[in-house]
Amino acid sequence: MPLMMKPSKLDQLREMTVVVADTGDIEAIRQYQPIDATTNPSLLLKAAQLPQYEPLLHASIASAKKTSSANQLSDSMDELAVRIGREILTVVPGRVSTEIDARLSFDTIATVERGKRLVERYQEAGVDTDRILLKIASTWEGIRAAELLEKQGIQCNLTLLFGFEQAAAAADAGAFLISPFVGRILDWHKANGGQPDYLPHEDPGVVSVKTIYNFYRQNNYNTIVMGASFRNTGEIEALAGCDRLTISPQLLEELNNDYSELPRSLDPGDTGDSILFNTMNESPFRYQMNSNSMATEKLAEGIRNFVADQIKLENMLQELAN
Repeated sequence: MPLMMKPSKLDQLREMTVVVADTGDIEAIRQYQPIDATTNPSLLLKAAQLPQYEPLLHASIASAKKTSSANQLSDSMDELAVRIGREILTVVPGRVSTEIDARLSFDTIATVERGKRLVERYQEAGVDTDRILLKIASTWEGIRAAELLEKQGIQCNLTLLFGFEQAAAAADAGAFLISPFVGRILDWHKANGGQPDYLPHEDPGVVSVKTIYNFYRQNNYNTIVMGASFRNTGEIEALAGCDRLTISPQLLEELNNDYSELPRSLDPGDTGDSILFNTMNESPFRYQMNSNSMATEKLAEGIRNFVADQIKLENMLQELAN
């Protein structure tokens, strides 16, 4: 009889965690067969530069030109995001996360309206609402926008999440999913007096996600925890058992080529000591965020970077339209 091949760490991870592809590259998604996929302006900018996406760029521009909207560039951006999202959904069996313009991160009503328009575009393209997650930055205004959208049956992914106070507020708002950014938390600690290197279980980003996961399970929150922004496979392995993990193609490949054992690290039946945290209204939330230098700085930086890549993508579309 032939010897049974050992499962890779990626296959072992799939047994305990929903694996999500952190990319807009269809070929990479097809190769690693994740359940879901996530996109953001930075990933869309990379995807838009691939030759196979050029027809989608031209189609998005042509579609926007047919409308009477005063902001055809904005319409082109949304149309492109939806067209790429629809392509991704032909490959993944689950959901795609599509980011709302980060320039609206401090405007609750504008975020809600833009989100509803994105969902309408998906519906017009024949995509069911239950296959879409709207990504919104975890500002106070963004969390409130997610709360309003969730009440209308539109599920949200609260992203750029770095602090426990953001996670607690997101769960209280009834968000479908949060994306804590593991690697960016590590980056901040390394740059601000932390250790030059950390063991995976001591990694500040890993510790943050584990704390949030345990808090959610202890308090019976339904909000899904999806670790994101990984710097190495050690971080991923230290979070094996988390609800979901969104992973770049490079790290998916590393996990797929490693056949050593992957033990479970997070378990809903073993959440450790009780974690106490009171529900906050706006003032204490803002005070807690202001007291958390890491979360404040990384949230602001993340919004700026997403906006910068959004503008680059808009410029690309503008050049093609002229």
